[in-house]
Amino acid sequence: MSEELSEARFGEFVLVRRHGYVAELVLDRPKAMNAVSTAMAGSIAAACAALAADRDVRVTVVTSSHERAFCVGADLKERNSLSDAELVRQRPVARGAYTGVLELPMPTIAAVHGFALGGGFELALSCDLIVADGTAVVGLPEVSVGVIPGGGGTQLLPRRVGAARAAELIFTARRLEAAEAAGLGLVDVLVEAGQDREEALALGARIAANSPVGLRAAKRALRLGHGLDLRAGLEVEDAAWRSVAFSGDRAEGVAAFNEKRTPEWPGE
Repeated sequence: MSEELSEARFGEFVLVRRHGYVAELVLDRPKAMNAVSTAMAGSIAAACAALAADRDVRVTVVTSSHERAFCVGADLKERNSLSDAELVRQRPVARGAYTGVLELPMPTIAAVHGFALGGGFELALSCDLIVADGTAVVGLPEVSVGVIPGGGGTQLLPRRVGAARAAELIFTARRLEAAEAAGLGLVDVLVEAGQDREEALALGARIAANSPVGLRAAKRALRLGHGLDLRAGLEVEDAAWRSVAFSGDRAEGVAAFNEKRTPEWPGE
């Protein structure tokens, strides 16, 4: 597969670019610092649906085309113009963007620089791993404007940093710069300014070298087992193991190991 296979645009504000087995989902609304409007939310959901259905995609990396922001969250100018009834109708569309990223079946990585606030940080939290550069500023400031995190933040943040730390960050609505965010575990990899996309794509390529069947099953076990008691979690793991134990990838992986060669994954 060629390194740069294709590009596809989903609406005006989302681009999907392929790097071999790694897909790059680009947030591309630079005039608004990637503020998530209704149209952009629908495009993110549509892009995620296409990626989820593509068995050739082994890793998805979420990036930004804006130099100073990953995503500043919901489009509050648009929200200010909505009636209560319109806001009710808009809610499922907005949720679809976050659940679209969260439910991608392959490993996902967010490449964060600049502002990742509110819904922007929730898009990153919906990924399995977050790579951030030294310019990153993250936070969930929703209570400061009279709402609460609505893209999964109240559930995803405590899973990363614990209930008390998440409560402090959400209740104070404070912003964290990159070094503090990394120290608290809000991001996983901290790199030099301007290196977040490059490092996230490189990490994606390293992950994508492994079995696509194994990667998806491992993610399923990690996600479904989180929060369960140990015995229940081990049952989730066993079910995921059984789904790969008799796969073509398992047969190829064992054969390649014994023959001391690089596996050629069938992906099934």
